[in-house]
Amino acid sequence: MASAAAGASPARVAVVQMTSVGDVDANYATCSRLTKEAAASGVKFLCFPEVFSFIGSKDGEAMKLAEPLDGPIMQRYCSLAKESSMWLSLGGFQEKGPDDSHQYNTHVLIDDTGKVRSSYRKIHLFDVDVPGNMVYKESRFTAAGDTIVAVDSPFGRLGLTVCYDLRFPELYQILRFKHQAQVLLVPSAFTKITGEAHWEILLRARAIETQCYVIAAAQAGKHNEKRESYGDSIIIDPWGTVIARLPDRLSTGFAVADLDLSKVEAVRTRMPISEHRKFDSDWKPTPL
Repeated sequence: MASAAAGASPARVAVVQMTSVGDVDANYATCSRLTKEAAASGVKFLCFPEVFSFIGSKDGEAMKLAEPLDGPIMQRYCSLAKESSMWLSLGGFQEKGPDDSHQYNTHVLIDDTGKVRSSYRKIHLFDVDVPGNMVYKESRFTAAGDTIVAVDSPFGRLGLTVCYDLRFPELYQILRFKHQAQVLLVPSAFTKITGEAHWEILLRARAIETQCYVIAAAQAGKHNEKRESYGDSIIIDPWGTVIARLPDRLSTGFAVADLDLSKVEAVRTRMPISEHRKFDSDWKPTPL
């Protein structure tokens, strides 16, 4: 499938904000309701946040639920996409990993026929001591991916990432300049502390430096006694302007925007950074 052309009609997309809990059925009910509401609003592509299907309260709890992408949990979402005639971005999902003690944190893209069109396993794992908060070690139960993924869609060429990837701009540079991405997807579950400090500024920076749309779906609020997410799902245009967000960064719902790929081309034509960049082309390092 070819990407949508720059002169095509704007595509209506939406970004979800939700508070997942340790109940697969309850989370699916929320996702199903939001998908149906978005379909009624004319949305053709709906983006959910990281860990949309389950957030546990105990270490290793999610591991026990990890499934292959053709397992029953993901198949429910495939059916939901087909019934709603809508593309869904679902990331990250607890995909069964390479051994019994690790899962993958996988961003899954489903098309409007219910087919898994592509998937990306999170490369950068969140092993961080958050200031004044707590220590996270995602790698304890999660194996890192090793493949960069971009895929054509009716909404442009999509670059798939997950949460902590956001702090590594080289990934987004590769998606833009090596894989020709036009829209960057960043499903996330930022902590309250890191979100307050860095969420919006990092997302706007990625949009500006790649001249891409950025769609960043976020987990929001308290999931359990141990875990709280920042929220603030947003969509940003290639100039770095926030064009959609919910009025309350902690509420459950979605924000809608129309993606116009001619804006991507206009920004890139007026400021042709792809022609001006040096480090991957003719740059010669100064001898020491």
